[in-house]
Amino acid sequence: MSASDDDSVPREKPARYNPRDTSADDSRYVYGDDDHSALSIYQRPAGLKGFWYNTYTQVALLGFVCFMCPGLFNALNGLGGGGQLDTATSANANSTLYSTFAVAAFFAGSINNVLGPRLTLLLGSVGYALYISAYSVVNIHPNVSGYVIAMGAVLGVCAGLLWTAQGSLMLAYPTEHQKGRFIGLFWSIFNLGSVVGASVSLARNFHSTANAVDNGTYIGFLVLTGIGFFIPLCMADPDKMIRTDGTRVATLRQPSWRAELYGLYVALRLDPLIVLLFPMFFASNWFYAYQFNDYNAALFNIRARSLNNLVYWLSQIIGSVSIGLLLDQQRFSRRLRAFSAWVVLFVLVFAVHVWTYFYQRHYTRESIPPDAQKLDIYDYGYIPRVWLYILCGILDSMWQTTAYWMMGAMSNDPAKLAYFTGFYKSIQSAGAAGVWRADAVKIPYMSIFISTWALLVAGLVFALPMIHWRVHDHTDQEDAEYT
Repeated sequence: MSASDDDSVPREKPARYNPRDTSADDSRYVYGDDDHSALSIYQRPAGLKGFWYNTYTQVALLGFVCFMCPGLFNALNGLGGGGQLDTATSANANSTLYSTFAVAAFFAGSINNVLGPRLTLLLGSVGYALYISAYSVVNIHPNVSGYVIAMGAVLGVCAGLLWTAQGSLMLAYPTEHQKGRFIGLFWSIFNLGSVVGASVSLARNFHSTANAVDNGTYIGFLVLTGIGFFIPLCMADPDKMIRTDGTRVATLRQPSWRAELYGLYVALRLDPLIVLLFPMFFASNWFYAYQFNDYNAALFNIRARSLNNLVYWLSQIIGSVSIGLLLDQQRFSRRLRAFSAWVVLFVLVFAVHVWTYFYQRHYTRESIPPDAQKLDIYDYGYIPRVWLYILCGILDSMWQTTAYWMMGAMSNDPAKLAYFTGFYKSIQSAGAAGVWRADAVKIPYMSIFISTWALLVAGLVFALPMIHWRVHDHTDQEDAEYT
């Protein structure tokens, strides 16, 4: 590891880093040649430059990119039907979006490693503004729903790029014992975007008893999304970043496309246990179609949908921070923390879905026509239903945070993590494409609900042996720097 960079001058003494020591003061250095996992220690810059090149600052900026782009997309989607009366257009657009997302994300790790994460983030953010603008167009010209679907395809490609770059940086910047809190920090800022978007929608539609939003809501979303496009230009280069313990973030390589595509195969060959997380990845966006369209849009008017949307994304912050703190509890081994998070998810999956079943058995698609008088925030029975929606939000954020943390437990190298997060978003999106299409062709609500429950349980069951065999108390050096 070179010390030629002005921002990363080595300490005078050839210190070695001992990741097995989890003391809280970050002074974990040993001086000897017997530790195979030894890493060089670098002096971090001070002052304003030190603040800017701080890993917390950069992950916060990463969170604000997703605050303005995917966060507002989620707020729009969380209204059910993208805020429209007819959910078919939104469902078809989402199916197209996630179909292209699945393909793009599979190769996005390679693209990220060639272009670099800042340019990849910049390109990825463009699609969100285009997609949100399409809903404004269809609100004015209802006969151009095909335009929304086309913009969904564009967004799928862009989202594959953005989320792969995001995942590789979010998991590479923290030290091993900080990954849970860094994921929680990112997820909290990201979901604040959904909260802001949901607040805008609620404010504009609070006095409405209709079942669709007005055009001003889409314009507000579009302005905020446009701001997010410029944030990647302000972010630091990853190869200049030094973690809080003095270890340096592995420099992103700039190889040929052929070498990077071959790297996808190498990542699977060298870490085949990542396959055991694929069912967990597949299930991780499957539940959105049911929660947003088949529960929120099906049962509530636009005022209630907007309020539900707000509390759903607020609850995501609670869920991600709480599970992140659990995953970073240094009093326990990393494997024990992983099993503890698994148990929390298992209990929450059954609590949410048993509760949901008691509501779902009383309504079908046929029993709720589009012009039905739907549940309002002042109606009897609203309170328990919104509390269920809050639990859904907590489960969502805990699931995503744990999935990212498990990938982070397998490596510290941004290039390898780009492959892993590419797999994650690709498989996640393949599942989402299928379920949104199922919703668009009016598969019964109960069938989508049961499939959601079954896939979440299957994801947890398959993840168990991966936790047992692959999660260790520290990441080996050969996993920290992937070649």
